[in-house]
Amino acid sequence: MPSCPECENSLDVEMDEVEEGDIVVCDECGAEYEVVGVEPLEMVRVGDGLDDDEVPLDEDEEEE
Repeated sequence: MPSCPECENSLDVEMDEVEEGDIVVCDECGAEYEVVGVEPLEMVRVGDGLDDDEVPLDEDEEEE
């Protein structure tokens, strides 16, 4: 069973029922993870990283 990277609590994930795009919530700290792969199980924290339409700015660039 996978554990939460934030608080190390076990995440309640049914391995045979989980699908890509599902959201898993840690019962202990409330962190949310999106399933991005099922074999092997891969999850990313919701809200981390950039949205699909966002582009990172270089240090020399300014926001318009």
